Amino acid sequence: MFGHAEPGHAALDDAELASVRAAPPLDRRQAARSLLARTGDDWDRRGHRITVLALAPDAAALAHAWLLAEPGSADAAVLFALAQVGRARRGGETPAAARAACRAAAAAAPADPTPWLGLLMLEREGTADAVRFFEEVRSRHRDHHHAHHRMVALLAERRADAGPDPLHEVYEFAAWAAEQAPADSPLAILPIVALAERYRALAVRGHAPADPTTAPHWRDHRAADVMKAAFDWWLEWEHDDHPRRLVDLNFLAHARFCEGLPAEAAALFRRIGDHVTPAPWAYPDRDPYAAFHAARTAALGRKRPVR
Repeated sequence: MFGHAEPGHAALDDAELASVRAAPPLDRRQAARSLLARTGDDWDRRGHRITVLALAPDAAALAHAWLLAEPGSADAAVLFALAQVGRARRGGETPAAARAACRAAAAAAPADPTPWLGLLMLEREGTADAVRFFEEVRSRHRDHHHAHHRMVALLAERRADAGPDPLHEVYEFAAWAAEQAPADSPLAILPIVALAERYRALAVRGHAPADPTTAPHWRDHRAADVMKAAFDWWLEWEHDDHPRRLVDLNFLAHARFCEGLPAEAAALFRRIGDHVTPAPWAYPDRDPYAAFHAARTAALGRKRPVR
């Protein structure tokens, strides 16, 4: 239901993170240790870096060895927990074991929202447990970017079998989160994320066309208002230094393109460069990289350069 990015792509424009991911296996533990120590309590950046490090096939083994060498390391405990979450989502570990690792990490790092993000990532729908885990994240970092995106994806699943609902709670949640955040917060983009995630939930059940550009979902009055507000926010407030800003830009470019506004999408594609994110280009069941490059080529009015 939720796609996984390759680690090299998932690092986005974080050069330090990409360097650690590219380090030889014998050097990666020390490189990860130094990177997370430098990251400190920048919670959005820490969450981004740990979730990307956890995507590596050997992440659980690396973190386990790190824990054996430094039993008191909170960084090692959190990395191990998120690696177990990734394995559980791919079917290589039981959810119960991953939840236990997250709870152990939360005990080792009580101020860190990342273990609670891990628990939220294990949820499949917007259940009471998901809400509780989200509130645990939010109590530690009120505007946690990844957790808000994840909560939107989970809420979008509610009553998807019943078909479109313009008053669905995912839209209400996204509007509330955007309104309560500071004016310069990238959570302003969240209503766009809600549109994309609800489209995904409907399309996989046959309630929306498989080609997102033909879905009326993007063209009603509410969607138009939401997209204009998000685009205006980007023009005024875009943060070059936010670790997940390219996630937002991908969602915004996708929405503008699906809305039929290629000129505005083109400006976003230029900012994105080649930093494509699987969501939302994979929705409902597409090759995200092919979908991204086709949309970018159409928006920019030129062929993709040969590499």
